[in-house]
Amino acid sequence: MNTHDADDILVDDLPAPRHSRRLAVVTETYPPEVNGVAMSMARVVDGLNRRNHDVQLIRPRQPAKLTPPSSGNPMVDEVLTKGLPVPLYPNLRMGVPSKRALVKLWSLKRPDVVHIATEGPLGWSALQAAQHLALPVTSDYRTNFHAYGRHYRLGLLSKPIMGYLRKFHNRCDATMVPTEAIRVQLVERGFERLSVVGRGVDAQRFDPARRNAAMRESWGAEPTDLVMGYVGRLAPEKNLGVVLAAYESVKVVQPRARLVFVGDGPMRAELAARVPDAVFAGQRSGDDLAAHYAGLDMFLFASLTETFGNVTTEAMASGCAVVAFESAAAGELIRSGVNGWLAGPGREADFVAAARTAAADPAARRAVAEGARATARRLDWGDITARFETVLEGAIARAEPAFGLSGLQPVI
Repeated sequence: MNTHDADDILVDDLPAPRHSRRLAVVTETYPPEVNGVAMSMARVVDGLNRRNHDVQLIRPRQPAKLTPPSSGNPMVDEVLTKGLPVPLYPNLRMGVPSKRALVKLWSLKRPDVVHIATEGPLGWSALQAAQHLALPVTSDYRTNFHAYGRHYRLGLLSKPIMGYLRKFHNRCDATMVPTEAIRVQLVERGFERLSVVGRGVDAQRFDPARRNAAMRESWGAEPTDLVMGYVGRLAPEKNLGVVLAAYESVKVVQPRARLVFVGDGPMRAELAARVPDAVFAGQRSGDDLAAHYAGLDMFLFASLTETFGNVTTEAMASGCAVVAFESAAAGELIRSGVNGWLAGPGREADFVAAARTAAADPAARRAVAEGARATARRLDWGDITARFETVLEGAIARAEPAFGLSGLQPVI
């Protein structure tokens, strides 16, 4: 083979180079805040940066007590805006109307696409600014705000909230949703241009190998005792009464069973009064959170307001036997009796019965936990970021003929 032939082969075999894009990502929650939207957005931003994109992250400035106020990635250009506490969620911030500032920012440094992760005042301002500048816009549908109404006596606002969300997302070039079930529900409610982009899980961090005997002992659990747990916000919309019912039912046949709550929220005092023997571990993060998951034998997740529920996949990766309703991530990923246990949506008696079934059979529980771990290991964040990138590229491609954009904007 001569050199010319070798060069031809090498050139032919090389994949087409990926365009480096300038992306503006707007979100009203981000680490060090601890919630599913914040953590998954941080993963996506990091993944986009690793895929050689220039990411401008626009978010509210967080309180000084949350340290450090940084994305943790020096390659990401952060733009901090004014923020206010979120009603009912005082530890979270929402942005304030900022259209004029964003128009100025993006006029000077024009992104190829704007991605909006949250639909609050900052998100709405970003949508208006992007459309003013004829920029393609994508968005996420991440939180069922309208479903929270019945838990906070806001039922009359459910329809107006859904109307706002539909108007918001239908003004975008594409909206990403986490599951096929959510896509179908939103199509029925008049949402358009929906793409399913799931969630990944860090199966190296969330690993059953992090199980810690000393931690379990601090919870009052012997090595063979059953430890049941919940991770997340302690709030009415999480349906925690069903978790308590399952625990109380299991305790009848296994008096040494323990219940651990990881997280904090407005229901903590009420839960402590109702279940004085429960363990309240407070809010945890990072490897410490992973160790708490790994210390559980069963994970009880009764929420019906999730669009996905990252805690489900984190628990599965940690080798927990998950008991959940057939909804969100659990409904998408779990086959009952194979890699978890499911109850029909809202069928509380079935949820309690599933918990008792799981508690009564350690061998089945171990097999299900292994199946859960195997499922979670397939949920790679790299694959999720690639799907996310594909939706962004589609929005850019559709915008280019309309606005005469060919190729990349020069970096300013």
